Amino acid sequence: MISVDLNKMKKIVQNFKNKRVLVLGDLMLDKYIWGHVSRISPEAPIPVVVVKKDTSCFGGAGNVSHNLESLGAFPLLTGVIGKDQEGEWIKKNVPDSRGIFTSDKRPTTVKTRIIAHHQQVVRVDLETKGPISHQIKEKILNFIRKEKYNGILISDYNKGILTKSLVGKVLSFARQRKIPVFVDPKVENFFLFSPVTLISPNHMEAEKIVLHKCHTNAQAEKAGQKILSQISAQYLILKRGEQGITVFEKGGKPFHIQAIAKEVYDVTGAGDTVIATAALALLSGASIQEAAVIANTAAGIVVGKIGTATLTPNELISALNSLFE
Repeated sequence: MISVDLNKMKKIVQNFKNKRVLVLGDLMLDKYIWGHVSRISPEAPIPVVVVKKDTSCFGGAGNVSHNLESLGAFPLLTGVIGKDQEGEWIKKNVPDSRGIFTSDKRPTTVKTRIIAHHQQVVRVDLETKGPISHQIKEKILNFIRKEKYNGILISDYNKGILTKSLVGKVLSFARQRKIPVFVDPKVENFFLFSPVTLISPNHMEAEKIVLHKCHTNAQAEKAGQKILSQISAQYLILKRGEQGITVFEKGGKPFHIQAIAKEVYDVTGAGDTVIATAALALLSGASIQEAAVIANTAAGIVVGKIGTATLTPNELISALNSLFE
């Protein structure tokens, strides 16, 4: 049974303010085309969407950064964009763009989602997955080494920025400076992320790593323990969708927290919210139990919103009050 104190958790959320977190990862732009289905196309058995509006927002590591900012922290975002309008949009809409470097060898990664009647109809991706150049890697490393921050959050979407060389040097630097590192990984790079403070794969990623299902609590516990035997991480949060999360602490017993969303409209970016909130909580003095409850509560809020969503400290505190009242 988890023992947490509501007043302490509310204080932790208030302590998010002005925490400085360096976010390293794959930058993306999420575009949304909103409309309604008027008929089925005579050209093919597909819906015809009449467009009402279009919007743009941060995706990938940019969404992690946006979550941190929305929660009151100050993100220092570093990554790569293309020499295009989408990249310029990202640079213009972040609190500090000094760590964002432009490449003329690759476009900005763009995910375009067409939404009709509150549902995704189709998604179109524009991306290049090749590794970044040595020159850009050095620019990112120089930025990481000269800035001041409380923690490093690595957001991996497997688009090429997180090379073995870059990750190795970042983790070595963090270890020397005793800087906590939090990671939202992809399977392809998973074993690069060691040692870290917290790693947070989802259950589908975990299944590919451990080669067995993670449907039941027992299966999730077995998967988490196996992962922790293969990498060095102080904490692991296994995201299990509608089944909530399972949390592991090195040397401790795993525990499960049920999902709390009353209605799920869109899971886009929910993993970004989990890692951003958990990282801020740990940096603000939370235990892993408190950080997990706060992060799980945050995820329950954002999946009730359509699109790549964030939340505010007030929303989070209100949800915690409702959870424990």
